[in-house]
Amino acid sequence: MAAQNNAPLPDGLEIAGYRIVKKIASGGFSIVYLAYDGDGAAVAIKEYLPAALVQRLPGELLPTVAPADLPAFRTGLKCFFEEARALAGIHHPNVVSVRNFFRAHDTVYMVMAYESGDTLQDYIARQRSRNSRVGEAFIRSVFVQLLKGLRSVHAQKLLHLDLKPANIYLRTDGSPMLLDFGAARQTLNQDLPTLTPMYTPGYAAPELYDKTGGLGPWSDIYSIGAAIFACMVGAPPQPADQRRSDDKMAAHFLQLQGQYSVELLQLVRWCLVLEPLDRPQSLFALQKVLAALAPARAALPPSLPPHRPDGLLARLGAALPAPLRRWLGAGARGPSVADSATSTVTSTVAETVANTVASAAARMQNQHNQQDQQDQQVPPAGRP
Repeated sequence: MAAQNNAPLPDGLEIAGYRIVKKIASGGFSIVYLAYDGDGAAVAIKEYLPAALVQRLPGELLPTVAPADLPAFRTGLKCFFEEARALAGIHHPNVVSVRNFFRAHDTVYMVMAYESGDTLQDYIARQRSRNSRVGEAFIRSVFVQLLKGLRSVHAQKLLHLDLKPANIYLRTDGSPMLLDFGAARQTLNQDLPTLTPMYTPGYAAPELYDKTGGLGPWSDIYSIGAAIFACMVGAPPQPADQRRSDDKMAAHFLQLQGQYSVELLQLVRWCLVLEPLDRPQSLFALQKVLAALAPARAALPPSLPPHRPDGLLARLGAALPAPLRRWLGAGARGPSVADSATSTVTSTVAETVANTVASAAARMQNQHNQQDQQDQQVPPAGRP
């Protein structure tokens, strides 16, 4: 993604009834300003300004676009406008609130609520600077709420595709909010023209590297797992394209044993499976399992001999959703990621895992089919 090197709008500029105060953020797709509306309320205004396609010098208001780049710029502008329209229809406390959107200066602007707080990335950095890790209770609380917000986004036929700690905002009261859908150039509406999504290595699902890869809710689910992993270690996972040839993630999870519960580590591994169909297929399924995780931390002594509890899958049986059964079992695909995760777990811990997952599955059963079906009615982008 090209760095944003275009000149921002001047401080004090009046535009569509808003007064620009200052630039507060920028990225490869846009510049964000603090502004005030006609009633004096603070807002954040996001300007569509793809650095790779346009140029704007100091003192200018209109971006200059080379003729060869006009088709891509116009396609992106339309996607940005449609994205703003979709987000304006979402009213959820865990999704940034879009209040208005308008055209001006040959581009498009999105007006969002301005709230005090900091990003999850900054929070993680502060914890690491204090030689402290992000606690499991904090992780579960934040991501259960985020999944609720992301479900409302998917319901609008929109994918985020750039979920990462830098795009998760923590308000001063601690509640999280999804930010910056600027990379969501691929929508779930196949009637719209699309741009190749920009992605962040480590947080991007492997199918984002493939121009013909089928994108869907499972793509954002990979990024959710990557963001939780970043909370645990202070850095993103190994990039997915590198994992395809030399996957080193097992060693990272081995180091995390004893720091976080077995259940949470298995959940993150499930999200980070490279094969899309072997991940959770809906946010509802992921949300229910995450909410049901026990807060207790199970220490795993590294000296214990390898052990796989016989009858664990048989005991859970049909109570588990099919994707989770497939992921837990080795089956025809060979040893699963769950094998290495459970190889050092004692029978007692394994029974605890079984009880926890079975209990969660039982609570999910009455709602799972109906709600999961509703989530999966969203048509996958890039698939016929």
